[in-house]
Amino acid sequence: MTGETSQPPMAWRYCGNQIKLWRTQAGFSREELGREAGYEYESVKSMEQGRRRPAVRLLEVADEMCGARGLLLAAQDYLQPEKVLSYTQDYMRYEAEAIAYSAYHPLLIPGLLQTEETMRALFNCHWPPVDGETVEQRVAQRQARQSMLDLPTRTFDFIIGESAVRNTLDNREAHKRQLHHLLEVSEQRNVTILVMPTEGAHPGLNGSFVLLETHEHERLAYEEAQRTRTLYADPERVSAVAKTYALIAARSLRTEESARFIVKVAKEL
Repeated sequence: MTGETSQPPMAWRYCGNQIKLWRTQAGFSREELGREAGYEYESVKSMEQGRRRPAVRLLEVADEMCGARGLLLAAQDYLQPEKVLSYTQDYMRYEAEAIAYSAYHPLLIPGLLQTEETMRALFNCHWPPVDGETVEQRVAQRQARQSMLDLPTRTFDFIIGESAVRNTLDNREAHKRQLHHLLEVSEQRNVTILVMPTEGAHPGLNGSFVLLETHEHERLAYEEAQRTRTLYADPERVSAVAKTYALIAARSLRTEESARFIVKVAKEL
């Protein structure tokens, strides 16, 4: 979660509460349910409280252990992502539980890789303008999201456009520090950073997007434009975005070439 005050989806909270009620009535502890389903105590607690989407595996085990006769398992249909979800808040929830993250950003350094200086430069040029307090809140929220990169069991693949690597945002020294940060993060074994050359026609010219894969191996795609933010769960649409990502990756510089390119640009500043 991002620290914002809105509640998790009602379906998550209701389903989690039902699991808790059935478990309590059957006389099982969270530890016992978690052990049988393969989840830690805190994970079961988060799902029962609706802070994390209840997993199908937990529903299956709880249904059998508690003798619910399919009543708990029936909830899985209501826990699936909507065909099309809007609002950044929905995206943040799925991002927080994703085990695989792949992003393409042709014009800007991705938020998960931005230094504080880059964040402030972008938030301060937002239109319509926002006040200083809002800027501070957004910087803090973005920095909190970056802690996901430290989770070794999650993978992060980024393709960054050459234009983003070269754009100093009117501060050459700050941008040099940003490029050094990219190189530092790219040394993590769960993070890959590729650079996409600007020249030539390719599918990525239509804009940025993010692909997510959840613990249950559901795939989602998120697209963001000037005034539009959309999260897709429809398999056909997600597949099209995934193929686009593969085509862009094939045209990008390889890992070592990308690192050398970033070093080269940093030295030129």
